[in-house]
Amino acid sequence: ENNDIRSLSKYTFRGLKSLTHLSLSNNNLQVLPRELLKHQDILTDLDLRGNSFRCDCKIKWLVDWMEKTNTSVPAIYCASPFEFQGRRIQDLTPRDFNCISADFASYETYPFQSLSVESYDFNDDLYVVFAQPNTGICGVHIWDHVNMLFRSHYNITSRSAMYCKPVVINNTLYMVVAQLFGGSHIYKWEEGPLQFVKIQDIDASRVRKPSFIETFQIEGDWFFAIVDSSKAGSTSIYHWNSNGFYSHQSFHPWHRDTHIHFLEVDGKPRLILSSSSQPPVVYQWNRGTRQFVFQSQIPHASEVHLVKHFWAHQSLYLCLIRFIGDSRLVRWESQRFVEIQTLPSRGSMALQPFCVGVRQYLVLGSDYSFSRIYLWDELTQRFQPFQELNVLAPRGFSLVSIDNKDILLVASFKGKTVAYQHLLVDLSAK
Repeated sequence: ENNDIRSLSKYTFRGLKSLTHLSLSNNNLQVLPRELLKHQDILTDLDLRGNSFRCDCKIKWLVDWMEKTNTSVPAIYCASPFEFQGRRIQDLTPRDFNCISADFASYETYPFQSLSVESYDFNDDLYVVFAQPNTGICGVHIWDHVNMLFRSHYNITSRSAMYCKPVVINNTLYMVVAQLFGGSHIYKWEEGPLQFVKIQDIDASRVRKPSFIETFQIEGDWFFAIVDSSKAGSTSIYHWNSNGFYSHQSFHPWHRDTHIHFLEVDGKPRLILSSSSQPPVVYQWNRGTRQFVFQSQIPHASEVHLVKHFWAHQSLYLCLIRFIGDSRLVRWESQRFVEIQTLPSRGSMALQPFCVGVRQYLVLGSDYSFSRIYLWDELTQRFQPFQELNVLAPRGFSLVSIDNKDILLVASFKGKTVAYQHLLVDLSAK
């Protein structure tokens, strides 16, 4: 005691098994290392008064220890941080500390480039499919429960696949393959022999330059929308009719569409169509005509490449991504969208909001710098920067959860496709 001790090693008292009285009072200690008092089973008195303890995750172990020990410890107080300043450490509980963080750690690397990644469940197995234009396939991978990784399962030959979209209807698997050349096609999975068989062509004169596919269900009926990014092309909707997909509706051409997103608001199905030459357009489903009709445009949203949504505390949020300039986060309030936050996003062409447990994330890709993962802050109702990912030209993200693992798959157009595992980290254990 009464020294200028600023730090201690966790081994300081190792071997002193007969230690009964210990005074570290009136020093300059801010933290005590975990396991400092390990094996001090007969310690009866511990004096820590007169130190400037920082009550953060590194002191949580001491709070746990004092709850369980019979050792006499005179009152000690927090010097920092501000929210705990002046509080007795004995009055704190483990619940006062938020010491669980997370990390997206590299999990697997795939030796191919890809433009899209989609996951699906079929026959009690988990699959992912990658559009690989450079190798000319839609590569289907299946989760291996033994080796805990995705292994190659089947390849659908394709001429410059832009998007591979799975859809399971009445326990039958279909794959919609959008191609840059040679038209787009629909395949069906056959059980005997195990293979994808082409069952339908999509009119190449109707869809000239496909770039994205969205599937959705309305009142029990299945649809898919295929985005046409050519100047004279029209984004088109197809409807499942027991034995095939049939043309259902086309939107206006000449806007060079880039993305379409389905969501339900107030029980009403809607589509948000993003284009190069106009702000995102919101279409609402009309039950009478069974068509999507124009509802509104999202204001002050020029050059938006794509839109995706998420819900937080029963509020609807839209993420509006831009390749040039800042991306935006807006919230639906009183029948209008209100801007909540801007996110720097130079060179962004992919984003994905997703949840792991109670943690809401947003991953925002970038062609010119690191891709960024943001974590939703409940207090500020904003996204805060969380982690950077080094991925070349990301074009798609998909989160899958299986075998107690949460894996974020990232399609990369100019580098290797990668997978990251979401790991929880206990900061109080360090």
